[in-house]
Amino acid sequence: MKSLPESVQSYSRTATFTQETVPKGLLKNHTTKENVWGLIQVQDGKIEYTIGNEVHILEPGRNGVIEPLVPHHIKPVGLVSFFVEFYK
Repeated sequence: MKSLPESVQSYSRTATFTQETVPKGLLKNHTTKENVWGLIQVQDGKIEYTIGNEVHILEPGRNGVIEPLVPHHIKPVGLVSFFVEFYK
């Protein structure tokens, strides 16, 4: 998983989601737009974050970087709360 480039700045974030409120679109492959990065920030619990054939377990203190135009999806692992912050 790559790191956020130093040159990007936060411009938006989602609401806080739980395993019950996570939008269905995040559970299947999707992408961000060109030049849009994301950062999945888990507040409680764990998320399985899949990028291509890589699987990462995200938890508090271990964020998931979303690259522009790269297909990815998540899967909550039990009880979880998280949000996604977007950068340009």
